[in-house]
Amino acid sequence: MPELPEVEVTKLGIAPHLIGRALTAVKILDGRLRWPIPSNLGKILPGQTVHAIARRGKYLLVEMDQGHLLLHLGMTGTLRVLAKSDPLKTHDRVAFEFGALSLRLHDPRKFGAVLWHAKKQGPVESHPLLKKLGVEPFSEEFSGENGVAVLYACSRGRSVATKQFLLAGQAVVGVGNIYCSESLFEAGIHPAKPAGKLTRPECARLAKAVRMILKKAIDAGGSTLNDFVNSEGEPGYFTLQSKVYDRKNLPCKICKTPIKQIVQGQRSTYFCPQCQKR
Repeated sequence: MPELPEVEVTKLGIAPHLIGRALTAVKILDGRLRWPIPSNLGKILPGQTVHAIARRGKYLLVEMDQGHLLLHLGMTGTLRVLAKSDPLKTHDRVAFEFGALSLRLHDPRKFGAVLWHAKKQGPVESHPLLKKLGVEPFSEEFSGENGVAVLYACSRGRSVATKQFLLAGQAVVGVGNIYCSESLFEAGIHPAKPAGKLTRPECARLAKAVRMILKKAIDAGGSTLNDFVNSEGEPGYFTLQSKVYDRKNLPCKICKTPIKQIVQGQRSTYFCPQCQKR
């Protein structure tokens, strides 16, 4: 599943080719995504210019003259800037054409999203899918002591496991399943520990670990930026040199204790029972 680093690098990959360009046509090839693609996009978007592309959580926000296009990659989605003449592929769901270029959403499992938020509806941050998201991990709101305060305040009174608390994204966004396991290992926190029992020092270690792990993943994806402008590229997930994720029964890289795997909320979690005592 594309997580924050994959979405961030997608943004970095497509932005230079779209910002400043006017959209000339929208071709909805199969609008049956997580929510139906608005059928009127082909009428309201042509002629509008792309002014900026931002990321909020795992949503891409394409700022245009009259509002924002919200894009989500779902579980298997990818975005590619291609020549308009390149043949369509099976599972291409929508094509946004900019003259000779085409931005295409390829989504085999149809869990992605293409939505429109008009300026007259208010700031894009007020959109129902965005307004309850936690702070961005690289924002000033989560830097240094601010990050500690956010995690500590949001976790008070919570009996849910710390891994599930992080994964929910209501304190800080973008810490997906892989990055939860890795961040908790770096912070030395057991994934099943109740969030409400986190101490301030633990929150400090966790905030630092979240930023470090996500930055490493984004940096690892930087070398794939050229793949966002071709007809063949199918991006894999970034190669994060994991210390615990997907390493069940392998020795911990710190203490040599076998890594354990548990299931939390139907998702696999990996941890070291020695380095992450409950």
